[in-house]
Amino acid sequence: MKLILNIREALRALRANKLRSVLTTLGIVFGVASVVVMVALGAGTQQRIKEEIEQLGTNTLMIHPGSLNAGGTRMGAGTRPTLTEEDARAIAAEIQDVVAAAPVIRGRVHLVLANQNGSTTLNGTTDAFLAAREWPLAAGRSFLPEEVEMGRKVAILGRTVAEQLFRGEDPIDRMIRVNHLAVQVIGVLEPKGQTMDGSDLDDTLVMPLVAARNHLLGRAAGSARSVNTIIVKAQDDINLDWIIEDLRPLLRQRHRLTPDQDDDFRIQNMAEYLRMQQAASSALTALLAAVASISLLVGGIGIMNIMLVSVTERTREIGIRAAVGASPRDILSQFLTEAVSLSMIGAILGAAVGITGTFVAEEILMMRTSLSVEPLILATAFAALVGVAFGFYPAWKAARVPPLEALRVD
Repeated sequence: MKLILNIREALRALRANKLRSVLTTLGIVFGVASVVVMVALGAGTQQRIKEEIEQLGTNTLMIHPGSLNAGGTRMGAGTRPTLTEEDARAIAAEIQDVVAAAPVIRGRVHLVLANQNGSTTLNGTTDAFLAAREWPLAAGRSFLPEEVEMGRKVAILGRTVAEQLFRGEDPIDRMIRVNHLAVQVIGVLEPKGQTMDGSDLDDTLVMPLVAARNHLLGRAAGSARSVNTIIVKAQDDINLDWIIEDLRPLLRQRHRLTPDQDDDFRIQNMAEYLRMQQAASSALTALLAAVASISLLVGGIGIMNIMLVSVTERTREIGIRAAVGASPRDILSQFLTEAVSLSMIGAILGAAVGITGTFVAEEILMMRTSLSVEPLILATAFAALVGVAFGFYPAWKAARVPPLEALRVD
């Protein structure tokens, strides 16, 4: 009951100086709003990173060729053609818990259908590609084993390519020209969307590896059966580190590397990549939230200053309360309630501003956000703590005002 009376009295005192109360709460408003927006942006970035890794395939390893040394200079990754189709087959056959291993060669090709044309990325691969990438078909079918082995001129289109060429028409069993080659469309992939750098994953064309190599992309230097990448998909409940422990010695043995030689390939663990990206994003989010929280401390200092002024202005009121029986504890409680009320009003308004700012960032500025109730609760609780911390001294000072000195008339 006493708490309700204190809150009612605190609101009455705040209404008596409306402009001063509003200006005092601005620091808390902007502090809470900043924390909410920054945390929402950070959570949105983490969610986007997770979705991008899932687009590439969960529990997936990407094996890339090593780098070539030329004239004492180490060239870029993938310049040494060391991976082959046979490596992919050996991985699928000899390593336990591997669901699929798909060799891939890539290159840019030109597409033509009647008066429609454009360019896209060609992925020459096997029938294991869709399983390795966890990429279902929206229409049509996948490659038959004999189409892969014989290098038949068939293709599966990404959604972007299908829409650009066929303009809503059914592409299944239609013929298109890929560079100079006539190719039959047998399927269309489900849409995957874009990566964080804006690359369109659906802007792609998938063909049997033999056909892509023999008719379109040519053979890589060093080996007629070299590939750009091997995508390895493990069972979802398997730790990829276990797969790597078996995979590395297998490839070293196949490539005839001696113990003193470095790996001529590079294994990229997509789950580890996800953890690293999320850890970096979490650290950045925490830093931004900490910076934004400084304005809460500034707002707390503003509350302390205003409450000290209020104590000075209301010295006579304090004396009257003490004279009619109010204890120092009652006076401290009253002024502390006023400070916390100021802080909580600012926190509520700040939460509303933060939610609005999050909406503006996502809908107008096209920034990915993810708003949850946790940052709202934490920011509000922190604002209440600021009110207690910075309001205690003015309240304590008010409680120590001697009644006779407060009632003295100058």
